[in-house]
Amino acid sequence: MSTIKNGDRVSVNYTGKLEDGSIFDTSVQEGREPLEAVLGQGMLIPGFENGLIGMSVGESKTVEIEPENAYGSYKDNMIQEVSLTQLPEGVSVGDVLMGQSQYGPTQVVVKEINSDVATLDMNHPLAGKKLIFDLEVVSVN
Repeated sequence: MSTIKNGDRVSVNYTGKLEDGSIFDTSVQEGREPLEAVLGQGMLIPGFENGLIGMSVGESKTVEIEPENAYGSYKDNMIQEVSLTQLPEGVSVGDVLMGQSQYGPTQVVVKEINSDVATLDMNHPLAGKKLIFDLEVVSVN
């Protein structure tokens, strides 16, 4: 049985958890399919790809991924104040909005609203967090 290497198309079931045990994403629920990706193309976070390297079909394991191999550290310079006139009407604290960055579409979270200014957090929601993935390899091509 061959082991996974860069360039392989893999199909994998996964459950992603935070250190407190809360699940933030999973492929193992009603209506979801296993994740499919070609390794080595930067489609997945580095720690997830590295965790799959060397695994075989049917194999399961748990990997812990530090922030630098996931969504990076939390950056204070990703907090920005904007005029409320630049945001949709009726926006409130906690709302998740779609924005545009130099890298393409991005999610921003409304952290605070004062009289005419909103504070937005443009960090990825999982930035600065250690991620724990339960992985199960379904197929390799």
